[in-house]
Amino acid sequence: MDIKQNILDAVNEWLTPTFDNETHAAIKELMTTSSKELEESFYKNLEFGTGGMRGVMGVGNNRINKYTLGKSTQGLANYMHKVFPNKDLKVAIAYDCRHNSDTLAKVVADVFSANEITVYLFSELRPTPELSFAVKHLGCQAGIVLTASHNPPEYNGYKVYWEDGGQIVPPEDEAIINTIENLNYNEIKFSANEDLIHHIDTDVDKAFIKSSIANASFNTSAAAKENLNIVFTSLHGTSITLVPDTLSQAGYTNVHIVEEQRLPNGDFPTVKSPNPEEPEALTMALALANKTNSDIVIGTDPDCDRLGVAVRNNEGQMTLLNGNQSMILMTAFLLEQWKKAGKINGKQFVGSTIVSTPMMMELATNYDVECKVGLTGFKWIAKMIKDFPELEFIGGGEESFGYMVGDAVRDKDAVAATLLICELAAQAKAKESTVYKELLQLYVENGFYKEHLVSLTKKGMDGLQEINQMMIDMRENPLKEINGQRVIMLEDYQSSTAKNLLTDEVTKMDIPKSNVLIYYTEDGSKICARPSGTEPKIKFYISVNTELESIEDFKEVEAVLNEKIKNIITAMQLN
Repeated sequence: MDIKQNILDAVNEWLTPTFDNETHAAIKELMTTSSKELEESFYKNLEFGTGGMRGVMGVGNNRINKYTLGKSTQGLANYMHKVFPNKDLKVAIAYDCRHNSDTLAKVVADVFSANEITVYLFSELRPTPELSFAVKHLGCQAGIVLTASHNPPEYNGYKVYWEDGGQIVPPEDEAIINTIENLNYNEIKFSANEDLIHHIDTDVDKAFIKSSIANASFNTSAAAKENLNIVFTSLHGTSITLVPDTLSQAGYTNVHIVEEQRLPNGDFPTVKSPNPEEPEALTMALALANKTNSDIVIGTDPDCDRLGVAVRNNEGQMTLLNGNQSMILMTAFLLEQWKKAGKINGKQFVGSTIVSTPMMMELATNYDVECKVGLTGFKWIAKMIKDFPELEFIGGGEESFGYMVGDAVRDKDAVAATLLICELAAQAKAKESTVYKELLQLYVENGFYKEHLVSLTKKGMDGLQEINQMMIDMRENPLKEINGQRVIMLEDYQSSTAKNLLTDEVTKMDIPKSNVLIYYTEDGSKICARPSGTEPKIKFYISVNTELESIEDFKEVEAVLNEKIKNIITAMQLN
């Protein structure tokens, strides 16, 4: 077998005594049975992306295993000792239902404790947002959650949170990554100090649920809560540990749980993908909703930070909302509740991202609050809260089915968001409206914004090269016209420049660099191209808009926007 030198060097390192016999045996097996898999496992180091480190489990420096996680943890421990000198360091660790998550979480706890850092380790699987909450609640300097979110069963991952409860951002992320990259595997301290590892569970659960209810409930009557008929599914994930209890304690007792998907299971046996962004994931929940004549369906991903929502349309049929629609609904509801309470005084803001619907800007303007727009990922929304302490954060989200309610949790949070969307639905039903009608009314008042995501999967080393080449081509040969509409502006977040293609004027953008391109056309359409930071995909986010005079015109106007999106996809050869 012909092995490239860089891969051979990496393989030989992993065959040294630093690594255990089990790892040696697995590598030798790959060498004799699968040269392609060996190459994929060793051709590069697994990198941090927008959501931390995520990848396929297995042996090698491009895989999730005790050594890659151990090295990251050792680097993080070294960095913490450097930036928090003479301080009793503490870290919180949570994990989800993924295969090996519990054992990998213990490995991470062992390494921290071996570095004289006190560890608060959840005794069982818990939702990711509770980890964010626990970091602040327990006064930790950092937090780790072992999760691969909604990725396939062979994946796992490692998210790093900082002392504010948000994921790491500049300058910490680069400094931590540099520290990790400068380490050798033989520097990892695996020998645990068990005296420094403390298990946590119900006390933090109670505080988290109390906080969620305080942030996401708004004077909904007991009768309205009882009258809302809810279907909930955890899709075999962690949300079953908290969402039903949170809804119950908030007064929502009419909840039907999809029993076949109740038990946590890293194989996700009843779905092709445990991703609420995929309509198929909610098939069983929708069937139960029709059987029970429910008003709303809510499903969460395995680590309970994203939620999918379905509601009844004007014909009484269950209809899936996309992430932008649920974000708009929850933001508008929050703004209205804050306005009713007299809490809006011009010193508040909502948060969004560059790939999400521009309708967030319209909503914020109508309520006299600021809408801050950052890069993709909730770590940037969390950073807004930290960077602007003089402003109150109301809520925020992005198109990928995540939402953050208030600042108690500094990440997308499907626990509080589930309660919030139920509050909205209960209040709407109490006034003989529906969630769907509330959405259409928002379109009438703010403009009808319609979004569509095209996601192209390009797996492995070859796929990565193909994605990189696509971005290079779009930069070096930018489109001048899309679907018969002139491109008037091109924003390149890698060079931090915005170019007016009509005047050739170039302006600098004050935003961190990212591999993102956004095209704006003269009819108000917006097309964003971005390689995923956590999956082998390149994503194209399309947003079109027009006026909607009345709810009665909705279907006709929607058909026009759908046709425009279809034509953009064809024009850009994305089918």
